[in-house]
This record gives sequence, structure tokens and C-alpha cells, in this order.
Amino acid sequence: MHGSPKGLVFAIYYPVIAAIGVPANLAVIMILPRGRCGLSRCITQYLVAMAATDLLVIVTAVILNRIVGIYFPLSFLSLTPFCSFRVALLYAVIDCSVWLTVAFTFDRYVAICCQKLKTKYCTEKTVAVVIGTVCVLSFLKNTFLYFIYEPLYTVDSTPWFCSIKIAFYTSPAWVAYDWTFHIPTPCLPFILILLLNTLTVRHILAASRARRRLRAHSNEENQIDPEMEKRRKSIVLLFCISGSFIFFNVLLIRTFIYVQIGSVSYFSGSSVNESNIILEESGYMLQILSSCINPFIYAGTQSKFREELKKGIKYPLRRIAKLFQC
Repeated sequence: MHGSPKGLVFAIYYPVIAAIGVPANLAVIMILPRGRCGLSRCITQYLVAMAATDLLVIVTAVILNRIVGIYFPLSFLSLTPFCSFRVALLYAVIDCSVWLTVAFTFDRYVAICCQKLKTKYCTEKTVAVVIGTVCVLSFLKNTFLYFIYEPLYTVDSTPWFCSIKIAFYTSPAWVAYDWTFHIPTPCLPFILILLLNTLTVRHILAASRARRRLRAHSNEENQIDPEMEKRRKSIVLLFCISGSFIFFNVLLIRTFIYVQIGSVSYFSGSSVNESNIILEESGYMLQILSSCINPFIYAGTQSKFREELKKGIKYPLRRIAKLFQC
């Protein structure tokens, strides 16, 4: 595999993603809970939960799945029980990551557009319940994936690798599960995030026009509006996170429509349809890349987060410098 250009790209791409994504998400998990970044507790809870699930995506999808598969293809993780478990865990944490993005988008929609509901919904207790519910449902939904695989090879009574059972393609129950598996993630989240952002933008534009008219009548139009400035930072963060989700998942949505709805097969006779496989793999690579992006969004949009990050980087360097001075 390493000899082909495609194999070489995979062999380089996934280790780079792991090297960037793991420390970036760990930095978010360590910095945000300290409460020094000027974000509300609700936003902080969502961002930390999203960083934790993104970290798990990188560990499962990149390290345990792709890197182990490329560099250690005959490790114990390739035994069929471990292989099936890795697949189920992989899709569970991807579902968690995706639906937490939807939950965060909905929370910000309520906070910005639904003032009456805001006081009841946008609370730390509600956020904890939403995060817990999303994680539990994601793991329950993907538990069934463990049972769709059988050994690809059996050597000395030892099952190796994973192959999807023929019954998965012929059984009505499994066919129905396959559709209910693909539509909730990422098709439905994609649509919900687009819809919520559209409604949020419409509300913001209407509220901004009304606020400008009020300030014009009170002769304050040239002064800084602290309420609008605070809302602007929240909106920029929301749109950057949801926008990156849409951008990095659009190819995966296109692949699903092309392959599933268009009834396009990856195989043509005895040959593999290379273009379809490349299309799917490219969508998968972009989806995995999105698990590394949010920490950079925080650093780019939140000045206090940048300050805390700089302090965190400087602290060990100062400690090392003191050791050498002694």
C-alpha cells in the first residue's frame, strides 16, 4: 500500500492529523474549564464536550483505525472482535461529535432568537442533560454495528479482520438499519445546522436594524454598543464552528447522495470503481480533518483563549529554562 501514491498520502496524512489534533484538543480541554476566556458556562460546557469527542474521533478513527491499519496491519487490533469493536466505537464518537455541534448551534439559536425560552433552556443543568443524552443515544445507535461483521480470514481458528455479512445487504431489517444509520449522520445534522443558522442570521439582521434605529433616535449611533459587541463575538464563534462543519462534511453528503440514492456501486463486475472509492475516502478525510479545526477557530476568534494558550506554552518553557540555569 505504501508503494502507491494513494497509500503514501494516507501514510503521511493521518499521522499529521494525529500530531496536530491530539494536542490541540487537549489544550482546549485544559484551558476552557478554567473559566478565563470570557465565555458563558453553557458555551464552555459545549466546547469542552465537543473537544473531548473530537479527541476521541482522532484516537479511534485516526490512531486505532487508520494508523494501526497502515503501519501495524497484523496487530491484535486486527482480530475480528477488536476490529468490530473499533468500527462501532468509531461511528459512535463521530455521531457524538456531529450531534454536539447541532446541539451547540441550537443552544445559540435559542440564546439569540428566543428570549423567553432562553432563561429555561440555556442553563448548565440543561446543557449537561443534552450532552449526556447525545452521547448515550450515539453509543446505543452504533452498538448494532458490532454484529454486522464476520471474519475475513480464519487462521488456526483465529478470526482476522472484518468483513460485512451478506445478510446485511439482503435482510430487510439490516437494510432499514443502514438507511436509519446514514440519514441521522451526517445528512440530518447538515440540514438542521443550515436551517438554524439561516433563522439566526435573519433574526440578527432584523434586531440590528431595530437597535440602530433606537440608537439613532437617542443620539448614540456613534458610540460602541456593548450588547451588540458581546453578541457579535458569540455569533462569530457560532458561525465559524457550524460553517466549518458544513464545509468539511459537504463532500460526505454528496457521496451519500451519489452512492446511496443514485444506487451507484463501488464494484463493477470484478473490478473496483476507483473514482467512487476516492470520492468516499476524500469525504472521510475531510470529516476527520474537521476534528482538528475547532481549537484553531477558538484561537482565531477569542483573544482571551489566545492569551491562556500562550501562558500554557510559556509555562513549561520557563520551567525548562530554570532547570538549565541551575
